[in-house]
Amino acid sequence: MAGRGDSGLLITTGSFTADARQEATREGAPPIDLIDGERLCVLLKEHGLGVRTVVRQIEDVEIDAGFFEHV
Repeated sequence: MAGRGDSGLLITTGSFTADARQEATREGAPPIDLIDGERLCVLLKEHGLGVRTVVRQIEDVEIDAGFFEHV
Protein backbone atom coordinates (compact mmCIF):
# COMPACT_ATOMS: atom_id res chain seq x y z
CA MET A 1 0.00 0.00 0.00
CA ALA A 2 3.01 2.31 0.35
CA GLY A 3 2.75 5.30 -1.96
CA ARG A 4 -0.88 4.65 -2.88
CA GLY A 5 -2.70 6.46 -0.10
CA ASP A 6 -2.51 8.20 3.23
CA SER A 7 -4.56 5.65 5.16
CA GLY A 8 -6.82 2.67 4.73
CA LEU A 9 -9.94 1.04 6.10
CA LEU A 10 -10.76 -2.67 6.22
CA ILE A 11 -14.14 -3.91 7.44
CA THR A 12 -15.03 -7.55 8.08
CA THR A 13 -17.92 -9.36 9.70
CA GLY A 14 -15.33 -11.71 11.20
CA SER A 15 -12.19 -10.86 13.14
CA PHE A 16 -8.58 -9.91 12.44
CA THR A 17 -5.52 -11.93 13.37
CA ALA A 18 -2.86 -10.53 15.66
CA ASP A 19 -0.55 -10.27 12.62
CA ALA A 20 -3.15 -8.23 10.73
CA ARG A 21 -3.57 -5.87 13.68
CA GLN A 22 0.20 -5.49 13.95
CA GLU A 23 0.58 -4.79 10.22
CA ALA A 24 -2.19 -2.18 10.36
CA THR A 25 -0.12 -0.13 12.81
CA ARG A 26 3.36 -0.93 11.46
CA GLU A 27 5.89 1.88 11.77
CA GLY A 28 6.45 3.63 8.44
CA ALA A 29 3.34 2.26 6.73
CA PRO A 30 0.16 4.24 6.14
CA PRO A 31 -2.25 3.57 9.02
CA ILE A 32 -5.08 1.14 8.37
CA ASP A 33 -8.23 1.24 10.48
CA LEU A 34 -9.59 -2.25 11.14
CA ILE A 35 -13.27 -2.72 11.95
CA ASP A 36 -14.18 -6.27 12.96
CA GLY A 37 -17.66 -7.76 13.19
CA GLU A 38 -18.17 -6.82 16.83
CA ARG A 39 -17.16 -3.19 16.27
CA LEU A 40 -19.26 -3.07 13.09
CA CYS A 41 -22.34 -4.12 15.08
CA VAL A 42 -21.67 -1.44 17.68
CA LEU A 43 -21.29 1.24 14.99
CA LEU A 44 -24.46 0.17 13.18
CA LYS A 45 -26.39 0.28 16.46
CA GLU A 46 -24.91 3.66 17.50
CA HIS A 47 -25.88 5.26 14.20
CA GLY A 48 -29.17 3.40 13.69
CA LEU A 49 -28.09 2.00 10.33
CA GLY A 50 -30.07 -1.06 9.30
CA VAL A 51 -30.61 -2.32 12.85
CA ARG A 52 -33.29 -1.98 15.50
CA THR A 53 -32.91 -2.53 19.23
CA VAL A 54 -35.56 -4.60 20.99
CA VAL A 55 -35.56 -4.51 24.79
CA ARG A 56 -36.53 -7.80 26.44
CA GLN A 57 -37.49 -8.42 30.04
CA ILE A 58 -36.25 -11.58 31.76
CA GLU A 59 -38.00 -13.05 34.79
CA ASP A 60 -36.19 -15.30 37.27
CA VAL A 61 -38.25 -17.94 39.09
CA GLU A 62 -36.95 -19.39 42.36
CA ILE A 63 -38.28 -22.45 44.19
CA ASP A 64 -39.81 -21.87 47.63
CA ALA A 65 -38.67 -25.09 49.30
CA GLY A 66 -40.73 -24.36 52.43
CA PHE A 67 -43.95 -24.50 50.42
CA PHE A 68 -43.21 -28.00 49.18
CA GLU A 69 -42.33 -29.38 52.65
CA HIS A 70 -46.05 -29.50 53.54
CA VAL A 71 -47.32 -31.01 50.27
